[in-house]
Amino acid sequence: MKTIAPQSPVETLYQEGRKTFIELVPNGGARLDALFCTAPALGELAVGVVYGYLHGRSGLDHRLQEAAIFAAIVAAGMVGPPLSVHFNTSLAEGLAPGELTELLLLVSAFTGFPRAVATAEQLNQLFASAGLPSPPPPTPRAVVMAFCDSVRRDQPSFPVSAQVRKLLRKPHRLSLQATAADRVVIESYKGTETNPRGMLLVRVANTQVVEVTAYSPMPD
Repeated sequence: MKTIAPQSPVETLYQEGRKTFIELVPNGGARLDALFCTAPALGELAVGVVYGYLHGRSGLDHRLQEAAIFAAIVAAGMVGPPLSVHFNTSLAEGLAPGELTELLLLVSAFTGFPRAVATAEQLNQLFASAGLPSPPPPTPRAVVMAFCDSVRRDQPSFPVSAQVRKLLRKPHRLSLQATAADRVVIESYKGTETNPRGMLLVRVANTQVVEVTAYSPMPD
């Protein structure tokens, strides 16, 4: 009876990582094959570690993972395939184009302008290839912050309910967290309270708020 040798751990991780990469990047399989055609073992190791193991860890959400990777790529001056690949995977995991340029600006203060400028030049081409506007619209969080200010001035840029006005009005403290390229979650706190009085889910399209949904804590 012929026995079949079990897959090695690296090969198993590679197959999982390749599947993930193909889901994230258009024509991802062909891109991997072309990139690692002369060093397939390197492809197995790199794809297996990054997309088979690290991508699947639960400690960070995928948006935060991609933000950290993008910042590391800029800091290392990797303006070739790593930047191109993670430009695409960042968008696929819900980072907004404006968030990438904000990351570039932030990293430039710590890694130096030459590397940041080299990245900016490559981003020009990547934005153009993806059909994205340059410069990109403000980040979702920035759009929602401006919206909150407009509500507090009683000049909302989008019609809102009395419940929304109540949660956004001063002296409530607001905590804003972008959860996708078009969504921001707001927690509304009063005074020194540590539990929010309510939460808002805000949907953004380009530079405009297009939907606001309020959630209040369930009564005991």
